[in-house]
Order: sequence, then structure tokens, then C-alpha cells
Amino acid sequence: MAEQTLNIKAGKLTRESFPVLEMTCAACAVSVESILKTAPGVNDAGVNFANQSAWVEFDAQRTSPAALQKAVQSIGYDLVVNVEDPQAVKEEAQRKHYEAIKFRTIGSAALALPVVIIGMFFMDLPYGNYISLLLSAPVVFYFGRHFFVNAWKQARHEKANMDTLVALSTGIAFFFSAFNTFFPEFWHARGLHAHVYFEAAAVVVVFVSLGKLLEERAKSNTSSALKKLMGLQPTTVRVITEGTEQDVPIAAVKIGNTIVVRPGEKIPVDGAVLSGSSFVDESMITGEPVAVEKRTGDKVYAGTLNQKGSFTFDAEKVGADTFLAHIIRRVQEAQGSKAPVQKQVDKIAGVFVPVVLAIALLTFGAWMVWGGEQAFTHALLTSVTVLVIACPCALGLATPTAIMVGVGKGAENNILIKDAESLELAHRVNAIVLDKTGTITEGKPAVKDLVWDGGVKQTNGYRDLLYTIESRSEHPLAGAVVQWLKDAGAEPYAIDSFESLTGRGVKAAAGKDVYYVGNKKLLEENNIAVTASVDAAASRWQAEAHTVVYFANQNQVLGAAAIADTIKPTAASAIKALQAKGIDVFMLTGDNEQTAAAVARQAGIASYRAGVLPSEKADFIKTLQLKGKIVAMVGDGINDSQALAQADVSIAMGKGSDIAMDVAKMTLITSDLAYVPKALNLSTKTVRGIRQNLFWAFVYNVIGIPLAAGVLFPVNGFLLDPMIAGAAMALSSVSVVANSLRLKAAKI
Repeated sequence: MAEQTLNIKAGKLTRESFPVLEMTCAACAVSVESILKTAPGVNDAGVNFANQSAWVEFDAQRTSPAALQKAVQSIGYDLVVNVEDPQAVKEEAQRKHYEAIKFRTIGSAALALPVVIIGMFFMDLPYGNYISLLLSAPVVFYFGRHFFVNAWKQARHEKANMDTLVALSTGIAFFFSAFNTFFPEFWHARGLHAHVYFEAAAVVVVFVSLGKLLEERAKSNTSSALKKLMGLQPTTVRVITEGTEQDVPIAAVKIGNTIVVRPGEKIPVDGAVLSGSSFVDESMITGEPVAVEKRTGDKVYAGTLNQKGSFTFDAEKVGADTFLAHIIRRVQEAQGSKAPVQKQVDKIAGVFVPVVLAIALLTFGAWMVWGGEQAFTHALLTSVTVLVIACPCALGLATPTAIMVGVGKGAENNILIKDAESLELAHRVNAIVLDKTGTITEGKPAVKDLVWDGGVKQTNGYRDLLYTIESRSEHPLAGAVVQWLKDAGAEPYAIDSFESLTGRGVKAAAGKDVYYVGNKKLLEENNIAVTASVDAAASRWQAEAHTVVYFANQNQVLGAAAIADTIKPTAASAIKALQAKGIDVFMLTGDNEQTAAAVARQAGIASYRAGVLPSEKADFIKTLQLKGKIVAMVGDGINDSQALAQADVSIAMGKGSDIAMDVAKMTLITSDLAYVPKALNLSTKTVRGIRQNLFWAFVYNVIGIPLAAGVLFPVNGFLLDPMIAGAAMALSSVSVVANSLRLKAAKI
């Protein structure tokens, strides 16, 4: 699945997303974002450090992806552009990056270990300092060379990042130690011991490399949901060409190709069954564990699993147009988006490194002024430790890792989240508006009863006639009547003509007679009286909020059917769960008052409005917002789109219209309303994880930087060793990522 899936043209602006390579920290993301935003022709841009991607909105007439790539490369990073499969390029680059970090970590650790042993236990070993210098030099300048290279690239653009801190701290510690190794008499002449910190310089490189190694592994785990989704699509397809079956790559499938699917195979693209039948596991779409029977004409979807039987189908949607591709695109966009809190964190990360450099200089100056006999040694040691412990990695990972895991968790639970903002906002929802049809109810009208007038004797003939007339109609209520009569054994009947009467019903002719099927208005217009027995049944049904469809000839009513849309089995319990959270639940519908009242009563909703137009739904939400409510809208139809756009958090039901799903910030890949409270619970747990992460990220720096500066030295003589600072820095990143991953096991 290509990474460059987002390409929205609005006027002259084009919006595309690209994988970003070589970023090592949140400050790197800020640097890349800054260079993209200031590039000629770019209107706006955003960079996500956690999933290593950037989106850019640019004027295609003034710049190009290649020019953007050149701008990013100038500061030491790279954009993946103009390749057939950028996701594959990104994954290969990440794999190589991981292997390179692993090599650096193992190599530097192997050389640093004897340096630490000499420094800790054999300080008086003859030529010990020279041995340490020879062993630590490749650690700092070979295995750690990328810190210096990246720091230099940043400095050329008057920027600084984590690499700057590591390069300064390890470089200063190494050269100070080398000076003391070759010229110890400089300090001896002043009555001081010539300390060396080769072990500190080497171990900082080891710990930072180890932290990056663990971070890379954790980041790959956070996107596992996306990889699982991508793995649902087979790589080859069996296509029938000129009567013979042929395996072709999935990218070669065209609309209209006839595809063969055998038992146990995944369906490669969306289409309609041409021949054969089978049972297909569609749980990835519907959440329902029971396999669905597929026969000629039924729709099948990419990524679903064929269980029994073999069939052929016509490809109707391929590539980026399939339902599975739509899901993957939603997850990619959501994981690449930034929560509002992340934007604030990025601003902090951008100024964090310069502030740390200033603190290190102040620490150095303060020790030089008030440090006493070993002022320079302590000044150097403490400023180096400040630089090491202040890495903003944990700060940069706090929000995006939690968002990525939260979005992935949602995808695994049939909740597709379009952007991070809605995931962050959903836990604050205190009013929720539900559409009736398709949201609370099944959205599938069904006949509940059918009566024939007492004077009608040939019911089988009229039954077949009604079945035939309604079979010609495309109205959903006609479909319910057809299904009922089909189950009753109705058969086709010869009719001479058929006419649809908008807003009233249909008219047909058979022989010398004319027949009508429709509402009461249709009867009134044609002066057809309703008999007492049918009228009594209709009155009873209407009181139960059922829709009544009349069947009549030009003289009299022959019969009537009661049609109702049943409430979903889990709707009442889901609404009760929302109310238990203190959320005000409302129902809006364009249906009549009687039906709305009946459905609201069954669902346990006290507040509802009937006969509401689409624009009035949006107005109702706006009114709630003016009262200070954070409003979520749940709907499935095109008529809900305006209200979905107006709501703070919009949720579309998975079997709804494409437009509703495009507008909504969240989509439930199921018709089960019980997933709405689950989506809100997911938001609560994700936001809690972000807050915990930010706490841990800040607490390390708030406590660590003063300790590193030597604030306790006047009290008890304590000075933090740069080695310990390096370990603490790595631990902070690991603890943040580990806390985010806890969400994977959380119950929502």
C-alpha cells in the first residue's frame, strides 16, 4: 500500500504525505517541519516523529516533491519521493537503520566495557589512560560519528537537536581526557589530579545507542495494527483470461476482470459474485463472527476470507478504491496526524535544546566562579552531564506513541479513527446525538403483518400480483414486501404496465384492471375507500409506529401491510452505557412523530425530535455547542453529513454511505452501536496514557538537570556521573514507549 495516499487538490494546492528517513528525535521532526514550512511554494506542513512521516501542502506549480526532498536532505534527513512503493522503501530503510543501530550498539558496548573496567577498578594500571583512549576513540568517533555529522548539519542551519547534545558532551569529555592523558603535568603543577572521563564518553554513546535500539523496536510495535491490515490483502490473484486461469500480481488486476476464489483464500479486491456460492468471513468489516453466505450478485470485499465453496466474481473496485484500502488509508492518516497537545510539545522540543545549551553554559560558568580548587574539572563534568541527561527524546515520543497505539487499538476493535484530534477530544464528549435509521434501528424495513380485506377471496392471485408489482419498485419498503411475499411462496404474475408515483407509491395494470400500492394519500387521490377491517388494522399498526402500505384496485382496498424498522439488539444497552457516563443522549430523525416516539421509548432516550431536516440536525448540534456542550454525532446517511461535519466528534456507522464515512472523524466498521461507548473509552485511556507519558518525560528532566548541574554538591558533595545520566536518559525514552504499549492490553 503506497504511503502517498493523501492527495487532495484544492485549487492550486496539492497535499501529499511522504516517509521521512534519518530522524532520531522530536527536535529532528521540528527541524524537518521547519525546513518544509519555509520552502518556496509550501503552504503548510507537518511531521510525525513516531511514524516517521510528513505531510506537505504545496503549490505544484512552484515546487515539487523532488525540490522538497532536496530541502530536507540539506539538513541531514531525507524524504522518500517519486518511487513506486514508498512504504516498502521506508520499511527497508527502517530495517537498515535498525541493523545499523544494532551494530553500533554491540560494537560500542564491546569496546566500552574494558574502558569502564579500567576506569572503575584499575585506575592505576600502567598506561591505563592510553589504553582507554585507544578503545574509546573508535566508540566516540566511529560508532558515534553520526552524532557529530548530524550536529554539524544542524549547526550549519543554526539549529540544534539531541545529536548536538550528545556530540558536545562526548566530544568535550573525550578531548578533555585526552589532554589530561598527554599533559597531566598541567594539572599536577596546580596541585590537582588529572582526571579522565573516557569511560563516561564511551558509555554515553553506548547508552544512547541502546536507547535508540529499544526505541526503534517499540516504534515498530506501535504500527503492528497497520501491518496486520496490510497483510489481509493477498499478493497474487487468480484471473480468468480467455477461459484459462492465470495467477497475476494484485497490482495488475483491472476493473472487470473475472477472479477465481477457492476455499481458504482471501478475497483480493472488491466485486460482485458472478457464479458459484460460498460462505465468507466478513468479521473485519462487520465485526460479526458468523460467516455470510454469498451467491450470484452479492458483494464481496478485499481482505475478507472465503471459507467454503469456490466462486468467481467481477472486480469492481481495485487498488486504492477497495474497502480495505480505505481502512488502511484512514489508519495511516490518523497515525500521521498530530493531537493538539502534540503541537505544543513540538514547540517545547524546538526550544528545549537551545535552553539546555544555555543551562550547560551557566553551569560551567557558575562552577568556574564558585567551584573552588577543582573548579574547571567540576565545571566541565557538570556541564557535560547536563547535556547528556537533557535529551528530549522522551518528550517527543510521549504523545505520538500513545496516539499510534490508540489508533491501532481502535482498528483492531473495528473503530477507525481519522485524526488524532478526535481521539484526544472524544473523552470530553458530554452530549451525543444519534440518528435513528441505521444507527439505532437496523435500517432494514421488514413486514410485521399483512392482512387481506374480508371480501377478497383469491388471495393467492392477489399475493402474486402484489409480489410482481413491488418487485418492479426500488423503494426500500417495497423490498420488505417482496421479501415477505417471497417467503410466503409468491410467484411472478403477468402485468401489462408499471408506473412509479413519486411520494405516493406505484401504479400497475393487469388485464382490464388498474392496481395501486402506496400510502393513504395515493388512495385519497384516486377516491379509493378503505374498508373497515383494513382501516382497523392500519389504526392499530400506526399506534405501534409501523408504516402502512395499502394495496388496492381502482375500486377497493384489497389489503395492507405493516412495515417497521426494528431496533438493534444492543442499542438500548449502548445508550444506557452512555447515559451512565453522564452523557446527554438525543435522537434526531426525519421520520414521523409516532415512529420516533416508539423508537425513542424502546431505546431508552428521553429527548428526541421527529421530522427533522438535514440542516436542522446541524442547527440542533450548533445549539448544543453554544450551550457549552462537547457534542458527538453518530449517523450513517448522506443526510447526516452536515450534522457530522458540525459536531466536535463525528462517528459514522460502517455500513453507512461513503460520504458519511468521509466526513466523520471516526468510523465504526460494524453496525453495532455498542462500539460508540468503546470509542469514548479508548479516547479516555489514550489521553490518560499521554498525560502519564508527559509526566515521565518531564520528571526526568525536572529532577535530572538540577542534579546534573551539581545542585546537591554544596549540601552533601553529590555529583551525578555522566554515565548514570546517559542511562537515565535512555530509560526515560524506554519508559515512555513502554507505557504507551500498555494500552495494547487495555480493555475498552
